[in-house]
Amino acid sequence: MVVDARPSHDRRSTVSLFARLRTAEGQADPFPVYSELRSMGPVAPAPWGGLLVTGFDLCDQVLRDRTWLEPDNNWREKQGPRTRWNAPSSREMSNTLPALNPPDHTRIRRAAGTFGRTALKRIGRTISRATDQLLISLSEQLHHGEADFVSTVTEELPIAAIGEWLGLPTADHPRLRELTHDQVFTQELLPTASQLARSDAATAELRAYFMDLVRRRRLKPADDPVSLWIQTWDTLEPDRDKADQAVYFLALFFLLAALETTSTLLSTMTLRLLEHPLHWDLLAANPSFVPAFVEETLRYDPPTHVISRVAAQDREVGGVEIAQDAMVHLMVGAAHRDPTRHADPDRFDPQRGKFDHLAFSNGIHYCLGAPLARLEAQTLLLHLVRRLPRLTLVRRPSWAPRVAFRRLLNLDVALA
Repeated sequence: MVVDARPSHDRRSTVSLFARLRTAEGQADPFPVYSELRSMGPVAPAPWGGLLVTGFDLCDQVLRDRTWLEPDNNWREKQGPRTRWNAPSSREMSNTLPALNPPDHTRIRRAAGTFGRTALKRIGRTISRATDQLLISLSEQLHHGEADFVSTVTEELPIAAIGEWLGLPTADHPRLRELTHDQVFTQELLPTASQLARSDAATAELRAYFMDLVRRRRLKPADDPVSLWIQTWDTLEPDRDKADQAVYFLALFFLLAALETTSTLLSTMTLRLLEHPLHWDLLAANPSFVPAFVEETLRYDPPTHVISRVAAQDREVGGVEIAQDAMVHLMVGAAHRDPTRHADPDRFDPQRGKFDHLAFSNGIHYCLGAPLARLEAQTLLLHLVRRLPRLTLVRRPSWAPRVAFRRLLNLDVALA
């Protein structure tokens, strides 16, 4: 059997580093910990087994290499019934697009379609309109004092965009947003038992919601993706119950992908703007820098800091041997600060000109929603610097108790 070739003292070091990552201070600013982790080399042993990859080039290679697999349903079954991988929420997620491997992934990704020009143009109008309305609401609050940018704007814009695209009633948006926050714990790196329980409950409620939506759209089709997916799957799957379930998994995937990470991108992007007031002036004077500002945000502090893969066979990564079915954790948040890839990587610089990042993954699992996330971020940034004078940060924000999936809980602002 292939064994981990790294010495045991390296593993003890990573145990200590991950203990720091799980503190409130580590979650607010994990990058000093990542720096220490990178100092151990581009590959280090994970505290719980498997490997951590912190080098940018190695992370990119693994994501592009089809012999590194998603931890799919079959892999999760092998982990045993009492592991977090076999929690009900985890097993449910194993049926969604991001957790599939070819040929299932190929077939379902083709059925899902993409955000093409026509779809983006249509949804772009929704994003622009919603952004205007949200910034008006923010302005009204600011006239009376401070406001929370997260709850007022960055939590609302993604659900407005994806909700209208999927045809979800606006009255359902708040609950769907809350369920998404709980559901994502099953996708975390080290979820606690209580977090998994919350995720299990949220996943069950989301399943009931979307299965009911699919049944209603089957009875009364509309001009929306769910109705289109029903037509598509009816041609692919003769069993109607299985076809409806396939549509449900697509709807669930798009909701989860569109809400959590996009909201975090919008929040951290705004935080960068507030931390560097000169950038506000730069964007106001030259809006052409808006796309670069978004890309630098994605590099500097991506919404997802960890992506996991399993080895399809015994192999080597970065000179370290790893056994078949063992897991590697691609520490994307650390890799984005790899000094061999970016000069002065700890400096936020929208004018650096090179924004290589893995925020949307890479290879066959490159994020389907990347164009939508970029559109929301660029639209918000353009409207924000045009419509409002500079904002000031009232207090340092707090972060959700996560390692893999970043989330700002608040961003309290006032007029400068």
